[in-house]
Amino acid sequence: MSARTVRTWAWLHKWSSLVCTVFMLLLCLTGLPLIFHHEIGHLTGTEVEAPEMAAGTPHVSVDRILDVAKSRFPDRVVQFASPDEDNPDIWFITLTPTPEPTDDFRSVAVDARTGEVLASPRFDEGFMWILFKLHVDLFAGLAGKLFLGFMGLLLLVAIVSGVVLYSPFMRRLAFGEVRRDRSTRVKWLDLHNLLGVVTLAWAFVVGATGMINTWADLLIKYWQHDQLTHLLEPYKGQPLVPAAQRASVQKSYEAALAHVPGTKLSFVAFPGTAYSSPHHTAFFLKGDTPLTSKLPRPVLVDARTAQVSAAPELPWYLTALLVSQPLHFGDYAGLPMKILWALLDLATLVVLGSGLYLWLRRRAPQPLLKEAGVALEGAP
Repeated sequence: MSARTVRTWAWLHKWSSLVCTVFMLLLCLTGLPLIFHHEIGHLTGTEVEAPEMAAGTPHVSVDRILDVAKSRFPDRVVQFASPDEDNPDIWFITLTPTPEPTDDFRSVAVDARTGEVLASPRFDEGFMWILFKLHVDLFAGLAGKLFLGFMGLLLLVAIVSGVVLYSPFMRRLAFGEVRRDRSTRVKWLDLHNLLGVVTLAWAFVVGATGMINTWADLLIKYWQHDQLTHLLEPYKGQPLVPAAQRASVQKSYEAALAHVPGTKLSFVAFPGTAYSSPHHTAFFLKGDTPLTSKLPRPVLVDARTAQVSAAPELPWYLTALLVSQPLHFGDYAGLPMKILWALLDLATLVVLGSGLYLWLRRRAPQPLLKEAGVALEGAP
């Protein structure tokens, strides 16, 4: 590799890393406890628990569950409803002032067997909520998400350029060698390179999936415009279906399950919300395999008649989004994968910190590559 080529890659690596490092440190620090948010919730007692009852106890109707939840907040509308992922006997209902997307929401946990309210947990406050908002959008909404997405892109550039720069080292050093007899700066450089290679695939996957996740709002809006427009032609000019004129949600739920047999409910989006239309109740149904359980398929049911209008296949870009969301937090293989994700997160923190240290301890008269003993073709 010529000296000029190395300098070009080094420039890319330096500036892409420097611009994103502080934000990547923030994301790694906030992401670490978020990996274990369920486990932390159990330890702190914030997770909702249902009373013990005989296995197979039948559930009350979905309409009853919704009515009970709405009685807690009668001035709000039901936006979403979903059974708990770990315990389907508990349903969580999200209520907001209007159907439009908002951070002003209230949640109600209902026992689906008795129809009784278990709790009204606040998911929009507390330490974990602060960490979540910092990790997702820096408390800046869509602009914050897109900004963090750009930082994720710079991380990918830094990773690729770092791999290219590592190849000259491989000609002079054994893989993973840390030269303890050299200066502190060179030892940190070797450690930076070693951990960078070890975490390479993970950092690339997490960086890429994180970047995709920041596009979620835009991808959903595009899906609504691209896929749902033609489905809504028969409803053109009609207003949002009033709650009093809607069919039984239980009947709509049964129609959706019958339309896609062998699935179970992931969540329900009610008319006028971000994941539905003004005229449909959208049931997102999932399979029972590790992959299909992360790929809910929408079934649009006419809110007035409880008849299935359509069950469109998810386009590739939404499939990529839905696959990337759990992969980003290692939520595919239970606790062992979460522990692995946490260890790699910690190693990435060292990579980021050591890179920042190497830049702060830079010495202008003697480039680090030359100091580390890397021979460059064409170099004097």
